[in-house]
Amino acid sequence: MATVPSVSYSITVRLEVPAGGKAVSQLTHAVESAGGVVTALDVTNAGHEKLRIDVTCAARDTDHAQAIVDQLEAVEGVVIHKVSDRTFLMHLGGKIEMKSKVPLRNRDDLSMAYTPGVARVSMAIARNKEDARRLTIKRNSVAVVTDGSAVLGLGNIGPEAALPVMEGKAALFKRFAGIDAWPICLDTQDVDEIVRTVQLIAPGFGGINLEDIGAPRCFEVERRLRELLDIPVFHDDQHGTAICVVAAMTNALRVVDKKIEDVRITMAGAGAAGNAVLRLLLAAGARNVVVCDYLGAVHRDRDDLDESLRWIAEHTNAEGYSGDLRGAVKGADVFVGVSAPGILTGDDIATMAPGAVVFALANPEPEVSPDDAREYAAVVATGRSDYPNQINNVLAFPGVFRGLLDAQANIVTSEMLLAAAGALAAVVTPEELGPNYIIPSVFHPDVASAVAAAVRESAGGRARGFTEA
Repeated sequence: MATVPSVSYSITVRLEVPAGGKAVSQLTHAVESAGGVVTALDVTNAGHEKLRIDVTCAARDTDHAQAIVDQLEAVEGVVIHKVSDRTFLMHLGGKIEMKSKVPLRNRDDLSMAYTPGVARVSMAIARNKEDARRLTIKRNSVAVVTDGSAVLGLGNIGPEAALPVMEGKAALFKRFAGIDAWPICLDTQDVDEIVRTVQLIAPGFGGINLEDIGAPRCFEVERRLRELLDIPVFHDDQHGTAICVVAAMTNALRVVDKKIEDVRITMAGAGAAGNAVLRLLLAAGARNVVVCDYLGAVHRDRDDLDESLRWIAEHTNAEGYSGDLRGAVKGADVFVGVSAPGILTGDDIATMAPGAVVFALANPEPEVSPDDAREYAAVVATGRSDYPNQINNVLAFPGVFRGLLDAQANIVTSEMLLAAAGALAAVVTPEELGPNYIIPSVFHPDVASAVAAAVRESAGGRARGFTEA
């Protein structure tokens, strides 16, 4: 699928041009003729003979960025000095830092923040471990834990390569919910070692966010940690995605005037995200679902079913359909894809029921071209930011953890996830609701607070204020 220029591939080209002549006016033309978009043009140094200019522009990918540079260099009189990738510049030295919340101006401050005053606080916690939630960072801290085995759509690239993603996750926690999150990148993909390591570091955190751990390993890691820990364990690839899908589905079905218990749903993808989305859809009332993986429909008579697929087979596909995805889509009211790019065409969407809803969430390339899907479906959602109805987990996890931490919860339940989905859906007002607006923007000011309030109420807790030790 063709893509448009994006700031994700934004470059700044520092170059020199003759002070006279047409070179300056030709720069923008050169970028546009190469298919790029100029976002800034700054003269950084001026002389009688030469001008130094920074040209900032958006490209489609790295090859396209190089083509733009080549086009600029071809302008008569242009000398290229430096090309900077703005995304890499943003990551130099990392994206997050630790800051002290208290002043350390003199000996008095030091004696309270550290020794000897801190000893009294430590002894209070020793007498009552629950006091750690209100006297330390534990009350507002989340560990973002990965083994680097399923990072974005990049696969098993390891813990060091996962670190920029985990930093970004921590930055989102802070930006949208005021939560202090810490990247924990583990140099092991052994389930026992992951579980034991997280168990050992858990006392310093109020919650655990599992991230980018491959299936089926992630299921066991989550299950065992939930059994071992007294703080909530949330796997964002599963539960964050599920919350957003159910919220968007709630509003999409309102648009087409259908009820979740009546529609036929076809899903592509039976991994971590697909499994969680399915479970939450069933909890929300879905009754008629067929799930397909790369071998076709999941049904009880397949002889390759592991524990996860066995659960899917036992709770879906009551009619025992055993064909492929294209056959499963025919006549369906809803398609939800959390799988692989380009597995369906617009012609496949045309075989769905009238008023079809299509969630093609593989990223960056969806299961079906959004443009093709929109010719036949009433509502289309993707994981991309350049189309309406982006399903983005940042809509869920900051508010979910804000609610969990405020309630001092120690578990995550299906009821909490459904409450979060309902609150997220309700951010879109009836006046705003439409085919191109079924889910709010990640920058909507009410998203995190609404989700947090719903989770907090579902958890049956309220944020506790300070009391003396």
